[in-house]
Amino acid sequence: MAHLANLNGVSETLPAVPNLPRFQKFQKRAKIIGLIDHKAENFQDQAHITRRLSLGLASLALIGSTSTNGVSLAEDNGLWVTGPLPVPPVYNNIANEKTGTRSFLKKAIYIANIGTKGRIHRLKRYAFDLLAMADLIGPDTLNYVRKYLRLKSTFMYYDFDNVISAAAPTDKQPLTDLANRLFDSFEKLEVAVSTKNFPQTQSTYADTAVILHEVMDRMA
Repeated sequence: MAHLANLNGVSETLPAVPNLPRFQKFQKRAKIIGLIDHKAENFQDQAHITRRLSLGLASLALIGSTSTNGVSLAEDNGLWVTGPLPVPPVYNNIANEKTGTRSFLKKAIYIANIGTKGRIHRLKRYAFDLLAMADLIGPDTLNYVRKYLRLKSTFMYYDFDNVISAAAPTDKQPLTDLANRLFDSFEKLEVAVSTKNFPQTQSTYADTAVILHEVMDRMA
């Protein structure tokens, strides 16, 4: 009994263990979980960086294996242009006889080789686009008209050359004559637009529209 009494005395002298509020327990648990999540995120980031580094090294190895003497062969696949945009050659007599070229030709334009059928379709489509430009011609829009005219006419120039080259012998000269009449009219129209002569632009465009209809009929 004395032993039990001593135990009771010791228990009485010991301070009571305070009951922690629930929110303190929750904060401790949240800190532990947050620490674990932070470590997991660091591990995922390191794994992601390592994976990206591996892919980068693999890409470099692939590029190195497809090159000769350190020079990439990408330029040989027909999809890359490593230098200035090439100027397509012209094989038919559709240039201006006095200048040897056409004043409306725009530089630094890539003319995709879409085949003869594709070029015929594009000639018809661009002739239609230039006919639809009639409603846009006004005294305050001549700068935009000139840019649009040069863009469309440049494609039509090189497309016409390709179509003439692929045409039957009996069709070559009629197509050449049609192209020259069209491009002569384009040059006159560009002069009128560049000088911002609106009455002359209207009359020249009316003449050009007649030839554009002929182009659409011929390419139908």
